Amino acid sequence: GNIARREATRLLTERQWKRHAGNLLECVCIADCLARIQRYIVTKLGEDWIFLVLLGLTMALVSWSMDYASAKSLQAYKWMYGELKGNVALQYLAWVSYPIILVVFASLFCHLVSPQAIGSGIPELKTILRGVVLKEYLTLKAFVAKVIGLTAGLGSGMPIGKEGPFVHIASICAAVLSRIMSIFTGVYENSAHVQDLLVCACAVGVATCFAAPVGGVLFSIEVTSTYFAVRNYWRGYFAATFSAFIFRVLSVWNKDSVTITALFRTNFRMDFPFDLQELPAFAIIGISCGFLGAFFVYLNRQVVLIMRRPTALTRFLTKHRLIYPGAVTLIIASFTFPPGFGQFMAGELMPRECINSLFDNFTWTKIWGSPAPPGLGRSAAWLHPQVSVFVILLLFFVMKFWMSAVSTTMPVPSGAFMPVFILGAAFGRLVGEIMATLFPNGILFDGIVYQILPGGYAVIGAAAMTGAVTHTVSTAVICFELTGQISHILPMMVAVILANMVAQCLQPSLYDSIIQVKKLPYLPELSFGHIRYHYQISRDWCIFRRDSACEYMISMILLGSIERCELQAALDWCLSAERRVYVRCEGVSSPGSQVNWESFAFVDEEVGEENGDKVRELQKCAHTLLFPEKPLENIKAWEEEELDKPIDIDQIRVDPSPFQLVERTSLHKTHTLFSLLGLSHAYVTSIGKLVGVVALKEVKIVCVYKYFCILPIICSSVRVINSARLSFSLPAPESNRGFDS
Repeated sequence: GNIARREATRLLTERQWKRHAGNLLECVCIADCLARIQRYIVTKLGEDWIFLVLLGLTMALVSWSMDYASAKSLQAYKWMYGELKGNVALQYLAWVSYPIILVVFASLFCHLVSPQAIGSGIPELKTILRGVVLKEYLTLKAFVAKVIGLTAGLGSGMPIGKEGPFVHIASICAAVLSRIMSIFTGVYENSAHVQDLLVCACAVGVATCFAAPVGGVLFSIEVTSTYFAVRNYWRGYFAATFSAFIFRVLSVWNKDSVTITALFRTNFRMDFPFDLQELPAFAIIGISCGFLGAFFVYLNRQVVLIMRRPTALTRFLTKHRLIYPGAVTLIIASFTFPPGFGQFMAGELMPRECINSLFDNFTWTKIWGSPAPPGLGRSAAWLHPQVSVFVILLLFFVMKFWMSAVSTTMPVPSGAFMPVFILGAAFGRLVGEIMATLFPNGILFDGIVYQILPGGYAVIGAAAMTGAVTHTVSTAVICFELTGQISHILPMMVAVILANMVAQCLQPSLYDSIIQVKKLPYLPELSFGHIRYHYQISRDWCIFRRDSACEYMISMILLGSIERCELQAALDWCLSAERRVYVRCEGVSSPGSQVNWESFAFVDEEVGEENGDKVRELQKCAHTLLFPEKPLENIKAWEEEELDKPIDIDQIRVDPSPFQLVERTSLHKTHTLFSLLGLSHAYVTSIGKLVGVVALKEVKIVCVYKYFCILPIICSSVRVINSARLSFSLPAPESNRGFDS
């Protein structure tokens, strides 16, 4: 190397050196200018602005691409069915085989690439935002599997939605972007900051689904957050608005829309769209949707529990994973086959066509049995020459109800928001058509006759049903943004609130139900009737390991916490072969910067004679240690010797301020702190002395216990601290992967 350098120096002329130095100086100046520009942009705009723009732009492109691909798939589906007109057998084969192929492909792709992409994703995200680490849920593999699987599922025409999966997709984008941005700035390495960005990603996911930024932010707050930090408001609104705007601009650019309008725009009259005498009907819709939403959650949970029972059928379906989604798709497609039973339930309409037709301005009971008026469009599928409109709507609602409950249990990326939205719209339309029949001439008030608008009832029913299933009231705002009108704001809010009141008394939300079925380590809410019980943390239900290989600690003063991975890394280094070489040969001085103990095998050939002896001595020492005469006995003895030495805590990263709870902290306060801060565990101290550890699992057990008055059940399942022995190997509970300390 030195010979080559000397030869290069001799060959280079002075002019060449100057040119080289000038180029080097120019590169340094350019790099310095770029660094200054970057610092200026970050200082003026802030790091989060850039991140949120990238997140919104990425999600808008992904959403538009998925919608475009699924729309083309549905067009091919309808074209293939239409081209086979005249041959019912081939039509049925095409109508059934097309969705089966797509659904089975989505299931197989997700199973092979990332099983975490199956399902909605909102229950897991709620758990992550509570401070629990769920591995592989926010990875690039899960993103690819979710996007491709969801696109195939939506393109099949099955009753599945994209809202829940898209929240998961947005969260993955936020997590990946934060890892990329951490290269440029260290703020994105902070886990608390990443948690805030995940909350914003939830709003972006909903906004890019429905082009509803305001409803998306409110929905993300209601669904994912028990306690919401106000500092995240501007982040959520900015990212959601930007993503929704780009999403609709892409539709205009693709000529799907003339201008930026609502996704399911309605044209209800603005002057007196309803009369006060219709409020009882709206209240009936809300109460009925509350019961129906609770029953939907119950039915969905029962289907999942039945599939998880250890029976011969479930074991067979578990072994052959593709049979269940294929069978469910076959049954649903057979029922919706238009020339068959589907003609009595508007089976030929795809999900978006159903919504557009249910929200139209026509009163179907008035035009049934007469020639179709101009502009009826897809709504003609609801008019059968021999069957009443009421029967068509009722059959559609009943059949789609169980189809949606079952289809959302298939092992594919699927959401329940859009299927439930369609169910609510159908139920509201049914009530609206009944009202139009009872009052064919409209409602007379103050000398003015107000005609009944069944489409307005459909919008109210859609908001009420989705609110009952998700336990949110922001669905009303989403409906306003979806339709582009707020004419029914008062009856819609009344119906949504009544639906929530009824549903919350009967069943948990759909997302909490899935959390219970999957047994995710999510901390439930304290019911109002049990808040008065203020049981205190005692040593009886503090987890602590009795068995320990470490020596006693006398003071037991809590100085900090060390993560398991840090101890594992320290132990691996302490017992490694490299350290044996380093420890045994530390008396041999290094022969210069060219040789060190880490690279003793690669010694420069041009080392001077004065260092040759030291190099050879180092090599001999390393060879003796790595290839001893009795390797196993020597290594074992050395490891035992090293393990008996005191730990050098200064070489391990220690959290000097772990979260602590006083021994007599009440249960209600503990629950609030765990929920507010997203804790996975907390150390319990008494006058500064460590007395135990409370994990999320134990708080959850106490909270779900019915009356909070008998703690021996809990005490029997935990380990109590014995004398003053401290263990460095606290086990992580099975359901709490985030407890790694």
